Amino acid sequence: MATLRQKKYPGEIVLVGEEPWLPYQRPPLSKKFLAGELPTERLYVKPPSFYEDPSITVKLGIRVESIDRAVRRVVLSDGESVSYDALILSLGARVRRLPPLPGSELGGIHYLRNVADVQDIREDMAEGRNLVIVGAGYIGLEVAAVASKLGLNVTVVEMMDRVMKRVVAPQVSQFYEREHRAHGVNLMLETGISGFSGSARVDGVVLADGNVVPADLVVVGIGIVPNTELALNAGLEVADGIVVDDHCRTADAYVYAVGDCTMHPNRLLGRSVRLECVQNALEQARTAAANICGEDTRYDEIPWFWSDQYDLKLQIAGLSQGYERALIRDNDGKSISCVYLLGDRILAVDAVNNPKDFLQSKKLIADRASVDLDRLGDRRIELKDLAI
Repeated sequence: MATLRQKKYPGEIVLVGEEPWLPYQRPPLSKKFLAGELPTERLYVKPPSFYEDPSITVKLGIRVESIDRAVRRVVLSDGESVSYDALILSLGARVRRLPPLPGSELGGIHYLRNVADVQDIREDMAEGRNLVIVGAGYIGLEVAAVASKLGLNVTVVEMMDRVMKRVVAPQVSQFYEREHRAHGVNLMLETGISGFSGSARVDGVVLADGNVVPADLVVVGIGIVPNTELALNAGLEVADGIVVDDHCRTADAYVYAVGDCTMHPNRLLGRSVRLECVQNALEQARTAAANICGEDTRYDEIPWFWSDQYDLKLQIAGLSQGYERALIRDNDGKSISCVYLLGDRILAVDAVNNPKDFLQSKKLIADRASVDLDRLGDRRIELKDLAI
């Protein structure tokens, strides 16, 4: 919306959102907002006054039920229909839920995706002492860091053999495992669950081997699923995401899609990908808005991600899939950089408390630059000076 206004889009803008809140940032939900360090209004992308523009109509607590592409109209859950000249689908994703397990409907079992979810978790954290987290990805570990700092007894149960296995190399997993254990978090790796115990509320997590971990509350963080049903029902192409081109346009010239719900081309990999990160959502939104305003703008950004756990800021540049080896640049205990290599070319970098490596790596990745492998491990040499 901000880009449309900035580029002087002449028409009316209608924002339809199923949630009752104005557009807000999700990353702080599992960090400062969960810790109670950030009020709800600080989450908003824009202040309420931004939407007082007479050309903007906001419909909250309402969902789009269907899209009639033939006449360019969407039908809303309140029975109203809205015509469009251009339509942007920013549908996001929903939490991946556990399969039906004994006790999975008990009170005190939470998923974290929106403001209300965090408010419910905070209430239970204030009353309970024992927190069990299912899943050792970003969300699970961020919640673990907040909860341990608040004094809860935290256990993380993870089916894989290391934390954040889907996104980082073993060396980075080990770094974070040491940090969480140093803060008193009990990491149970290569461990599955078979259900939950309790009557009205959960009081334990039943492991696959039959043992029970006491739990006053449970947070499940096992990934997300893109919301593609609306697009699929409208006849748009879907393949683990709404398929768009490098202009963020679907096969329908009047319909765009942006964010977690999209499958889009990535020049670094030479194939399409679906990314779950704020940077991708923001840049795709700007790209779609620019094209709607008549510009010829392509989305061609280096993906980057971040996670805050304790006093550690993990910043990831690029995509490490297909790397041949991972090299660690000097680890001083609280700072680490892991460089993912394909031959002598950097595919991605995980930088913990090292913003310089993170920023410099983005240009090297974009340039597909080769680097001096013999000196890459010497942290005294800046990454930018290693290009050959």
